[in-house]
Amino acid sequence: MNSIVLAVVGVAMMILGYLLYSKFVARRIYKLQDSFVTPAHELGDGVDYVPTNKYVLWGHHFTSVAGAAPIVGPAIAVIWGWVPAFLWVTLGTVFFAGVHDLGALWASNRHQGRSIGSLSGKYIGHRGRNLFLVVIFLVLLMVNAAFAVVISNLLVGTPTAVIPTWGAIVVALLIGQAVYRYKWNLAVVSVVGVVALYALILLGDRFPVVLPETVLGLPANAFWIVVLFVYAGIASVLPVWMLLQPRDYINGLQLFIALGILYGAVLISAPTVVAPAFNESVPAGTPSIVPLLFVTIACGAISGFHGIVASGTSSKQLDKETDARFVGYFGAVGEGLLALGAIIATTAGFRTIADWEAVYSAFGQGGVAAFVQGGASVVNSGLGIPPSLSATILATMAVLFAATTMDTGIRLQRFVVQEAGHIMGVTIGKVVATLIVLAVAMGLTFSAGADGSGGMLIWPLFGTSNQLLAGLTLSMIAVILLRKGRPVLPVLVPLVFLLVMSVYALIVQLGQFWAAENWFLLVLDIVILIAAVWVIFESAIAMSHARKNPPELDEEPLPSAAGRDRSL
Repeated sequence: MNSIVLAVVGVAMMILGYLLYSKFVARRIYKLQDSFVTPAHELGDGVDYVPTNKYVLWGHHFTSVAGAAPIVGPAIAVIWGWVPAFLWVTLGTVFFAGVHDLGALWASNRHQGRSIGSLSGKYIGHRGRNLFLVVIFLVLLMVNAAFAVVISNLLVGTPTAVIPTWGAIVVALLIGQAVYRYKWNLAVVSVVGVVALYALILLGDRFPVVLPETVLGLPANAFWIVVLFVYAGIASVLPVWMLLQPRDYINGLQLFIALGILYGAVLISAPTVVAPAFNESVPAGTPSIVPLLFVTIACGAISGFHGIVASGTSSKQLDKETDARFVGYFGAVGEGLLALGAIIATTAGFRTIADWEAVYSAFGQGGVAAFVQGGASVVNSGLGIPPSLSATILATMAVLFAATTMDTGIRLQRFVVQEAGHIMGVTIGKVVATLIVLAVAMGLTFSAGADGSGGMLIWPLFGTSNQLLAGLTLSMIAVILLRKGRPVLPVLVPLVFLLVMSVYALIVQLGQFWAAENWFLLVLDIVILIAAVWVIFESAIAMSHARKNPPELDEEPLPSAAGRDRSL
């Protein structure tokens, strides 16, 4: 199979999904209104609620939800063959992820920017809300702890990525000031920012930063983990326009340029996909493709984490409600394109099937390393970019996206802590809440030793918990639609599929943890499974009541916000 076929067919499916299906969903299902005054205007505070240009907000949303997961998941899942991974990424992006992400953004926007967990209290009930928050907290904890480890390992393993990784923060701070304080033209700022970022990549490739084995008494990777958490904590309490927005926006542009480089190299070199279409000789110990494929590839097909971001930060920055289609649905398309690129890099980036099998010798192998290795080979053969620089470009892309997801994750987990405090009648300030989040995440990360390996302890449950969260988010959206008398089938189909696959995967993993005598993950799996079944039960009751009661009237739009500032 020529990789060009995969690239052209996959990209065409996702673009058509945005041009056609997203328009249907936005108009007929969610009925987006340009006249509805968004929370960013109604509750604007200059910190979390900030009306934002839709392209900048798309950059924030897209890079926050992307992270390393749309690379890691597909790069592992191709062990079952490239066809199942390709189909799940393309069809999942169009019919699952776009509907889920846009729906979460719409639902939150219609309720003053409240989070999905908070909304579950209104539409599913207080018990469902509390259990929902437990699942959300655990998913965010997994993301924050694991991504800190992933980023630190990339910084140690690819020292050429150190300068562009930290230099990007300075570029983002300057962009925020240029756009918001000095009102520079966005296009000019974008060009300058991208040029500066790629100049940093060239600089990093020329001057790799290699830390000594120990720094301040910590192993090199542990030192990076501490620095990352300190940075993420500071970033999470700063106004979104100062660092979070511009950093994510410039990273979004950087990703599309990097994807352009990767896809351009594919079109020029036309590498052959050496991996099998359906792998009938998977290594011993590889789990069944059903249901594990659908939880191994989460981000890139559909991910519950997207709903947390959409309702946690993105909904508070919507300038117009109709921007939600571009921000939410096209954000899912961007992530799908990244996942498709990961599939091509890890199946066509090796010379022979023997080289591919040497990397995929066991389940769980591959990941970011295989993406960087295979992608660098494709870029080098297609565009002639030196292997070292090719690897630096792709490694920097992975690091920057993981870092943007991590600092957004810390911010979102702070919201969850504050929300839990509100439920218990305790007011928790953002600084105190952030310190609680950092203490829990760092406690888990270093629980197994100074090397930070504890950050991956609960990662095996991320895929199932994440997909379960997506199903629960869709169930809440379905309740809202039923109460409004809207069509619900486009939401109901992915909802049922995800809940079945997620619960099935949790049960399968119970057996694995029992056989491995991993009592910690076994207990955590049981907790998540009980919470899931309970919330599903509560959601089913809420849907039944919604179908029986007369439909609610749609919210009347507030007076037109004509004349509001939409410069950014």
